[in-house]
Amino acid sequence: MTSTTRPQSLFTLFPLLGALACGASGDASAARAPGAEAGDPAPVAAVSGVEAADSQSPSASPVRVGIDVLLSDSIHVVRGRRVGVVTNHTGISHDSDGGLIHTIDRLVAHPEIDLVAIFGPEHGYRGEAEAGEHVASGRDPVTGLPVHSLYGSSDRRKPTPDMMKGIDLMLFDIQDIGARYYTYVSTMALAMEAAGEAGIPFVVLDRPNPIGGVAVQGTVLDPEFATFVGMFPVPMRHGLTPGELARLMAGEFGVEASLIVIPVDGWRRGMSFDETGLPWVAPSPNMPNIVSALHYPGTCLFEGTSLSVGRGTDRPFQQVGAPWIDGEALASSLNAVGLPGVRFEATTFTPERPGDRKFPETAVQGVRFVALDESYDPTRTAVAALEAARFQSGEHWEWRVSHFDRLAGTDELRRSLDAGWTWERAVASWTEPLQAFIALRTPYLIYP
Repeated sequence: MTSTTRPQSLFTLFPLLGALACGASGDASAARAPGAEAGDPAPVAAVSGVEAADSQSPSASPVRVGIDVLLSDSIHVVRGRRVGVVTNHTGISHDSDGGLIHTIDRLVAHPEIDLVAIFGPEHGYRGEAEAGEHVASGRDPVTGLPVHSLYGSSDRRKPTPDMMKGIDLMLFDIQDIGARYYTYVSTMALAMEAAGEAGIPFVVLDRPNPIGGVAVQGTVLDPEFATFVGMFPVPMRHGLTPGELARLMAGEFGVEASLIVIPVDGWRRGMSFDETGLPWVAPSPNMPNIVSALHYPGTCLFEGTSLSVGRGTDRPFQQVGAPWIDGEALASSLNAVGLPGVRFEATTFTPERPGDRKFPETAVQGVRFVALDESYDPTRTAVAALEAARFQSGEHWEWRVSHFDRLAGTDELRRSLDAGWTWERAVASWTEPLQAFIALRTPYLIYP
């Protein structure tokens, strides 16, 4: 499809929230430049919640996202090919006037690209569906292109051979948030497999890891617990971009594909998000800002318990609570632990439908997590909070066993807390697997 006329910009159909990073040039063979120690925490400035100004122009932005680099420097990769793209509302970049434009608009408008199909992940390619809500396939009302849902049912997560017919090359352009549970990278892996089986290249238009590319934290998934919310043995917070993850998947985890990564230009692992000058688009309905993204690698574990994580509020994943919790007492006990880089504040919040399935329209008490500096580890902090909340909850405490274990990537964490282990003892076994993962990922890093 090469027509450049459309009734309206596709981008106008996608709501924006706040402001994000993106942007390096090259392919899958891009060399890793020396940088900070991979296990060091990312600067908290990168996840401070200070949003980039919408008014910043491309010339003011120090990074360019993968789609920028593809169209300006690497058009030969897609020239004359029938292209399919896995994307959603986060696939945006600055246009020549400093405004925002969607990747689909840019592909459709380019005279040397023939875009023939769109593939959408969880939440839909417009990003409006709630977590776990199945999304139907159809046609895009603006371009008329077929839209294939890769979250249409529990057994339809991978592009089928019929979906791949007539496609010469697959692009991937979605903003990830840097946590193992976030399903966009699982969609990427399955789409890579489908492209490999179809014998066509798979091109990742890379974007930064918004919570930093330095810190590596949490449990490393046991392959026996692999699911769509964690397919491969990576930590809860992996510190990789989608392109780096794709390289790791192809190099270590058996995902066979002819992979090309078009990296962001100008991004460094320790760069703060607001420094990129690029806009944050909420990747899913309950990820409204960078603050929620920072806490998510830890607080998401509470999804597998009887407590709410604040879905349906203005601070999802920044707070946890339940009707029986005494927020003041819980905050006091957690602050007494002296966890580095974080404090806890008592709070009351009322989740709204449809975001929260546990206590909709119910006022609950709990605690808010407040990151203070770069020493904050959301994964270890969450385990300390699990121990304290479990103790206070008494008979109200409930594990959603299968869900918690697949999020944790193991049943050992749940079993250790049930056995009365302290949180320190429960996380002590994480060190060696994390060090092994850091060594494993090193050859696949692209950015300094």
